Amino acid sequence: MEDSELLIALNMIPMLGSKRISDISSAFKDIHGFFKAGREELMQIPGISDKLCEHILNYREKIDPSAEIARAKKIGAQIVTIADKDYPELLGQIYDPPPVLYVLGDVSTLKYNAVAIVGTRKASSYGKNVAENFARELASREINVVSGMARGIDSYAHKGAVDAGGPTTAVLGCGIDIVYPPENTNLMKKIIHCGCIVTGFPMGMRPISSNFPARNRIISGLSLGTLVVEAAEKSGSLITADFALEQGREVFAVPGSILSPYSRGTHKLIKQGAKLVENIDDILSELYIEGATTGEIKESETSVSLSGDEKAVLELIDFQPVHMEQLLAESQKASGEINSIITRLELKGLITTLPGGYVMKI
Repeated sequence: MEDSELLIALNMIPMLGSKRISDISSAFKDIHGFFKAGREELMQIPGISDKLCEHILNYREKIDPSAEIARAKKIGAQIVTIADKDYPELLGQIYDPPPVLYVLGDVSTLKYNAVAIVGTRKASSYGKNVAENFARELASREINVVSGMARGIDSYAHKGAVDAGGPTTAVLGCGIDIVYPPENTNLMKKIIHCGCIVTGFPMGMRPISSNFPARNRIISGLSLGTLVVEAAEKSGSLITADFALEQGREVFAVPGSILSPYSRGTHKLIKQGAKLVENIDDILSELYIEGATTGEIKESETSVSLSGDEKAVLELIDFQPVHMEQLLAESQKASGEINSIITRLELKGLITTLPGGYVMKI
């Protein structure tokens, strides 16, 4: 079995990759053997060239796995390696699983059945509502909602899951000690409270673009299926879907407007065989998750009590944006009265207000 400290050390060396880390760790009994090894011993490992050997020797002088473990512990993070019992079973089943995971929050969250929700950073109101509502329903059935905490769809997926009290897991493309994007600082705190933050990168790693394919691979690897909500024809979300297919996992897609460029990616997936999703049952029936039927949620759903005026105005609001001027004209009510009703409907969680004076049912 690989030595955990050795795996942590090798993971701190840039550009090694999972396969080489596995090969190198298999060649030594423990971390002491690795640090004592000379050039000739390293060169005997398959795939280690002169250039790579020099790279490893240079970085070996700079890394300190004990200090890394202490830094992680200081912020409350746990380092889980593929040699540990806490390593997520589903992720361990993929080809070349990441050898090291940094986890901030409740590591047992990774033992839940999980569904990934991903999509564009430039999400429409429709996409945000879909992601948030699907995540809320999944989490309410104790299904771990996995996403990347990016702007747009990812953030709203986490928000929906947090609203339900979790579980949810955010996978980062940077070190566990870095909040990215920075405006998600409060969201990250909420995720840690009801789930966990995960990354395969060492402490201090910046969120550079080359990190995100590896991040996306972990998202799909942790999940039984991946739901794509709004994606351009070429996007990171489709890369995540490709990883899911390679890993033998299910791919789901939400249809959108044919006029939106952020529906082209999801429609492309549907044409290629992804399951078209309209409600949570479309996901649950495909994944056969035991005990996750629509009737079994953590908290009972109660109907919302509405006045006659509230019901009348709600009937005028659709799932597409409606302008306030249109509501004034169709309801024949005064502006102040309409504003009061809109506020009450929003507080009851039935509608959302949008920029430019628009409202929409959710």
